[in-house]
Amino acid sequence: MKVPTWQNLGGDHRVLRHGMNLWPPFAAAGIRIEEMSADYRYVRVALRKGVFNRNYVGTQFGGSLFAMVDPFWMLMVMHNIGREYVVWDKAGEIEFVAPGRTTVRAEFRLTEEHLTELREAAADGSKVLRWFDTDVVAEDGALIARVRKQLYVRRKRDAKPPAGAPSA
Repeated sequence: MKVPTWQNLGGDHRVLRHGMNLWPPFAAAGIRIEEMSADYRYVRVALRKGVFNRNYVGTQFGGSLFAMVDPFWMLMVMHNIGREYVVWDKAGEIEFVAPGRTTVRAEFRLTEEHLTELREAAADGSKVLRWFDTDVVAEDGALIARVRKQLYVRRKRDAKPPAGAPSA
């Protein structure tokens, strides 16, 4: 029996969103993708405070705060940059600013400028390391955490150069 993978869910953003919402690490932690655009350029995710994600002092567990933002920059870039690129998470950082006492949310917006920057930097086959920043905010707008994710992006070695690019 073949084990299903995220890629097997197809390219439909609704299927991926619902699948991730049922994924045990998200579901058990109270993480829910509230919105994912059809073009994978916008995502809004929430983490409700519950029994399974409270820390010793009763606030949002830091690991759950990080988990709620962990996969999205990589997924968004992968779905938008093109199949001729390799995209990996390289590093992550979180700064806890205030205790999470309510449901918290994070939003991700991938712009054409981000993609152009990555494509241009990787055009010659070089690896590109790019940081993306995301704020986690409480229901009242208070900043709870700042999260940074670093992506590794590189053109695949067998990929054809983009139109108009000088050949090696």
